[in-house]
Parts: sequence; structure tokens; C-alpha cells
Amino acid sequence: MQVLVLIDWQTGFRDLDYWGNRNNPDALENARRLLVGWRGWGWPVIHVRHDSETPQSRLHPDHPGNGFEERVMPQAGEAVYAKNVNSAFIGTTLEADLRMRGMTRLVLCGISTDHCVNTTTRMAGNLGFDVTLAADACYAFDRKAQDGTVIPAQTVHDVHLASLKGEFAKIRNVDDILMDMQCD
Repeated sequence: MQVLVLIDWQTGFRDLDYWGNRNNPDALENARRLLVGWRGWGWPVIHVRHDSETPQSRLHPDHPGNGFEERVMPQAGEAVYAKNVNSAFIGTTLEADLRMRGMTRLVLCGISTDHCVNTTTRMAGNLGFDVTLAADACYAFDRKAQDGTVIPAQTVHDVHLASLKGEFAKIRNVDDILMDMQCD
């Protein structure tokens, strides 16, 4: 059995005027499909929420954007961890709770590929968890290089997945993960 960890699926990320262009418009639907599968199998689900300490952030607890996306809203009995840094393991009891329950296999997805997803994936790998990252249930935003060149969101996404592959996680698509889970 694996635990599904949904990272920062918050409505504040819809504000593209604030965040900029993004890739993978199907990411939320793919995350929903994973969640439906996990719930159908009765497997554990964890939700992570970013509670920004910056008052003007779309993810600040006083901003409506801090709330979860409706399609992946936590249900009764599903754990919710609030963090204020990039890693879901820093400042939370996530690692201790997973270990206490004997959960060592994680499937991760969320926003954004290069920030909270990347950092949580790296930490999970370094902490000895067996991690699978659902590549098509994550997305990134355009980033500016030091010289001002805009790096497209898809490139940001792809580079970060490539840097995680093998050393920190298995990189899979949702269809493949769901197919494998049906065989478990």
C-alpha cells in the first residue's frame, strides 16, 4: 500500500496574473484521478497546504486563495498538514506520522514542480522513503533567469523532473501509476 500526498492544491495558484504562465493544464484533473483511485482502494491520503507568512501572498491564510481546490478537497479522515516553507517535512509531523504508521512508499503530486514538489520529493528521498512522482499531476510556472531570459514553464517542469528522476524518485504518469496500483 502506498500513501498519496497532494501538495499545495490551493485556489490561489489560479491567479496567473500573480504567478505567470504555467504548463500542464490537465494537472488538476490528473491529481483528481489519482485521488479517486486512492479513495476507491481505501488507501491513505495526505493533503499539504502552504500557509504563506507573506500577507500579500495568494497563499496567506487570510487570502481566499489559501483554500483547497474543490476537485481535490480533503475529506473526513484524510490528514492535512500546513507548512510555511517549501518542504512538507519541515515544521510538520509528517515524517513522524508516516513512520509511526509504517508508511514508506509515497506517491506525490502538486504545485509547483520546481518549488514545493521538488523540495518535498528530495527530502522524502533523503529520508529513505520510496517515492514516485506523478509527472502529469504537477505543474510549474515560467521563471526568469538571472539575465532576464524567460524560461518557459514546460522547460522548468521537465528539468526539475529530470533532476529528481532516479536519485530521489521514480517519475511516472498518472495512467501508469493507476494501472500499477490495480495490480498491487
